[in-house]
Amino acid sequence: MPKPLTSRERIALGQAQRKHTPRAELAVWQPKLRRADPLALLANSMRGRVPELVPIKYDRMAASPFGFFRGAVPVMACDLSLGPNTGIHTQLCGDAHVRNLGAFAAPDGRLVFDINDFDETIRGPFEWDVKRLATSLILAGREAGAKPGLCRDATRAFLARYRTLMQIFAQMPVLELAHYQVHRLHTVEPVFEILRLAERATPLHNLEALTISIAEAPTRSARAATSELLPCVGSHPRIFKTIDPILTRVHGDLARAVLDSLNPYAETLQPERRHFLAQYTPLDVAFKIVGTGSVGLRDYCIYMQGNGTKDPLFLQIKEETLSAYAPYLGESPAESHQGRRVVDGQRAMQFQSDPFLGWTTIEGRDFLVRQLNDHKAAVGMSELKSAGLLEYATVCGETLARGHARSGDPCSIAGYIGASARFDQAIAQFAADYATQTERDWQALLHSRHHAAPSSAKKPATIKSTTKNPTPKSPQPRACAPSPRRS
Repeated sequence: MPKPLTSRERIALGQAQRKHTPRAELAVWQPKLRRADPLALLANSMRGRVPELVPIKYDRMAASPFGFFRGAVPVMACDLSLGPNTGIHTQLCGDAHVRNLGAFAAPDGRLVFDINDFDETIRGPFEWDVKRLATSLILAGREAGAKPGLCRDATRAFLARYRTLMQIFAQMPVLELAHYQVHRLHTVEPVFEILRLAERATPLHNLEALTISIAEAPTRSARAATSELLPCVGSHPRIFKTIDPILTRVHGDLARAVLDSLNPYAETLQPERRHFLAQYTPLDVAFKIVGTGSVGLRDYCIYMQGNGTKDPLFLQIKEETLSAYAPYLGESPAESHQGRRVVDGQRAMQFQSDPFLGWTTIEGRDFLVRQLNDHKAAVGMSELKSAGLLEYATVCGETLARGHARSGDPCSIAGYIGASARFDQAIAQFAADYATQTERDWQALLHSRHHAAPSSAKKPATIKSTTKNPTPKSPQPRACAPSPRRS
């Protein structure tokens, strides 16, 4: 085993990277470098998705510049690859924005606040996450009605907190860093509200929100998802609701394929968690539309019952494709199971993760498995229009710094950033410019939709099955730069 570098040596390596990529260069955003139409990049990213649901994704992106930003990770991934980068890699969230931080239940039952969406996770330049989250603060603040000065102040507060915490992590004992928790959460109004909402999002609350009594369901809707579930459903009074087009029950061969995927999924869990899962009986299966970026990917829910009718468990089985950053970071689609990629990235960055986090495969497609809405909640936009934006920004800085420090080298990152505000100023400038670029791209989307023939989204119930062929690989846009320089 090679002798590890000392913390001073790693800090020096980070400082040396400034010669290759001065901090001021991170401020640069030049739209003229683009050679690919961002709307074409989005269209390419829709390949392999359920065609009937793609219009819903575009509808959600068209709602606001921030909505566009949430669904346009492929565009920003390409844009980030065009400019200079530090070459200092850590585990990226990949889709760092203000609503992808939130509360959820930890294995010990306590509520924790952390990054909670890792569909795009991958190892890459640490500042790519920082740039994306900083940009999201500006766009979310604008959507919430915050004044421009407050949006700028929030961005600076986020960056200052990230820099300060990274300097602290660089000096912290390794195990102390591993156990580090973000404090003050109940004193920050937006986070307090998130935790309050999460506390109410219990399994029994989800039971009422997502299911209906068989006696209240239409006769045709009350049948079991598969013949194997007839005894279970027949002895239990609830099935999934139909909430068109968000939630639709699944039947027949597709439901059977989803249920069969539980066997390989269970093998990805730790033995004691596999034991607990085995005590739950599947009762029903549904297809669910979630988020913005994920719309069009296959997302199934399984309703299960454990020790009686007041012990429900909802599992989400969510399709995962190649990270949008993979073409620019030299990652091969064949290198790993995409559900496992997400699980590994999530476990690397989070302080505590969902005890039922795992992965599976359904007819050639990769899926992530996790609990659905177990004490989960995210920030409401109304909380980000005043001082709450500033307070929330500091928590974002601390949370992202912890995730990067846990999964990367805080000494190298701290060495590059330094103690001054030069890094902050550069990222803040990029974020302001890129937020404006996002608004232009959003306007281009609205213009294209205005001139396009109208189309209507079909119900998810028309989905017959998953295909046995893997999701088509998203082609690398020719206009984008090759893999970025590595340290």
